[in-house]
This record gives sequence, structure tokens and C-alpha cells, in this order.
Amino acid sequence: MAAKKSLHIRITLLAAAIALVVAAPTGAGWNEGGGEQEEALTLTPNLENGMEVYEVCSACHLPEGWGMDDGTFPQLAGQHRGVMIKQLADIRAQNRDNPTMYPFALPESIGDAQALADVVAYIEKLPMDPEWGKGPYNELFPQYAHGKKLYEENCVKCHGETGMGDVEKFYPRINGQHYKYMLRQFEWIRDGRRRNANPEMVEQIKAFTDDDMQAVINYVSRIPVPREQLAPSKDWLNPDFK
Repeated sequence: MAAKKSLHIRITLLAAAIALVVAAPTGAGWNEGGGEQEEALTLTPNLENGMEVYEVCSACHLPEGWGMDDGTFPQLAGQHRGVMIKQLADIRAQNRDNPTMYPFALPESIGDAQALADVVAYIEKLPMDPEWGKGPYNELFPQYAHGKKLYEENCVKCHGETGMGDVEKFYPRINGQHYKYMLRQFEWIRDGRRRNANPEMVEQIKAFTDDDMQAVINYVSRIPVPREQLAPSKDWLNPDFK
């Protein structure tokens, strides 16, 4: 009898412990700052070291930082330094799930907070892909107009009319980003699958249908990028990696 009672108590305690784990937050808040993120933001970058660190990244994101227009890897070139530091710090702290990138983002692979500061400063200055992946609907299609309306009503406040985001608030620039990559990330954020998503964005887009999602991302993918921020042609090669 005593043994049964003891077993019952242990099962009850185990169930309570599991409940606490399930109920506990799975990662840090959207942008609590501090730690490696804050440290990297305050460091003076060394572009020469950033180029060396970027060799690790270039295997997937390409020497030019353009990623792949099929959405496998995002375009990094031209992205805000603070946004990239936040995302790298989140991946390293396991606040954002990215099993493919995780081993390459670890300190053993690319270095400490100084390395983060260095590599993102190098990436930020790279010219962007002039022929990034765009959605299927141009201005002649009703989906384009629908996407434009959704963007103006839901996205402009944070990402701006031209999709440049907000450096101070860690909102990414989304103009020039590949359509298929943005579509996947938008879906994950809407469906609660991206743990480090901005909760305000999750709330803003939770009612979007798949058609809404495709329309607004199609529109974003067609927002022009200033010519001076683009590489001269699709044939441009990063001279640092010749």
C-alpha cells in the first residue's frame, strides 16, 4: 500500500514537472536585448576579419550574399546590421530554430561577439542581387492590387512604404528579398512556428488567408530597390572571393 502511494506521488510530481516545462516559454522575448546581441552592437567592426568570417557563410549564402531565389537561403546583402546581429544571436541562443544554420553560427565556427559585429558589417555593405526572386503577379493582376492594399493597411507602420524596415527597432528591410523565402517565413510567423517572431506581427497577420499571404508577399517582392544599392548586373562577382 505504501509502495503504491509512493508511486502515485512520484507520478503526480512528474506530471507537475512536465506541465511546468510545457507551460514555460521556449525562448527569450522578441527583443529583450542584452547578452551577446548588445555586446556585438557596441563593438567596432573589423571588415577584414568580417570577410574572413564570411567565408563560412558564403557556402550557402554565396560569396555575393545573394542567397537563392528558390527561397532556400535568403539574400543577406544590404540587410541592416542590427537585424543580422539579432538573428545570429537568437540562433546561437536557440531562440530561433534553424537546424541547418545552427552549427555554422556557433562560436566554434565563426567566433565570438566581435566576429558577429565584423561579419554583419561586411555583409551589410555588399551590393544586392539586381534580379532577386519575385512573385508571379505584376501590376496587371488583381493579386498585385490586393497585396498592395494589404501591405499599406498592415505592414507600412513597421517596414515603411519602400520596405526598408527600421534600423533602430530591428525591423528588417524586406525590399529585394526573395519571394519564396519571405513566403515561407511569413507562413511560419503566422502559424506560430517561428519562436523569435515579433508578437505584434503575429497578431497583425493571424487572420491572413493563404491567398492574402501570397498577395502581400508578391507585392513586397516587387518593391524596387534603389539602383545604387544593387550590383551592376547578375554577373557581378564578389572581388574578395575571386
